[in-house]
Amino acid sequence: MYYNPLMQYERLAALYDGFMAEVDHDLWADYVAGFLPAGCSVVECACGTGEISLRLAKRGFHVTATDISQDMLMVASQKQRESGLASADLRFVRMDMRCLKLHRKADAVVACCDGVNYLTSREDVKRFFSSAHEMLVPGGLLLFDVSSRYKLEHVLGNNCFIDNGADAAYMWQNAYDEKTRLISMELSFFKRRGGVYERFDETHIQRAHSVRELISWLEETGFTAEAYSCFTREKPKDNDERIQFAAKKV
Repeated sequence: MYYNPLMQYERLAALYDGFMAEVDHDLWADYVAGFLPAGCSVVECACGTGEISLRLAKRGFHVTATDISQDMLMVASQKQRESGLASADLRFVRMDMRCLKLHRKADAVVACCDGVNYLTSREDVKRFFSSAHEMLVPGGLLLFDVSSRYKLEHVLGNNCFIDNGADAAYMWQNAYDEKTRLISMELSFFKRRGGVYERFDETHIQRAHSVRELISWLEETGFTAEAYSCFTREKPKDNDERIQFAAKKV
């Protein structure tokens, strides 16, 4: 068992949006919305700082956004207050994606940007799928994406990355294990405070799930499923870095 979300996205929450500034969240929200019936109810898992949640709510969906990190939810809730969105349209709840428990079933469950990669065992992935299946109305949709096996092995792999911003910077050192298909990401962050930088470290572990595995586990838990090259409706290619899954509750 490697999944330990409480060790992730704590102090990083305050810096997360700055490091994700180049992500086109509008494109991402539009892509997800394209799978959904207009105005439906959505449970988002691993919502982070709420960038997708806010956009889905503004597009007319009724969103309950969940994350296990209280720090990330605090940032997301502040964004909601600033946006003026009512709690009837968007609310944030602390919750483990492997154990979804809400009073009402939803039309869709959504997880964007690697949430499933952080589930590092077959058992944890299937717990999420089963929990989502129970959360959905008949015919409801489960939508999620993963960083592909190609990306984790060949792009991130055993590589090092540096982002040297004016007010915050990081060093990111990866180690990929071909046998377990786990990638360990050691991150050191530096936040400017006056004339000095404050350092803190976090370790993130993800698994490189294959398309075949995920489709099989979805079918075992009561879904029919399709995989796509993310942001398209085309079949995934061997060198795709992100794969989108669309599953329907049977």
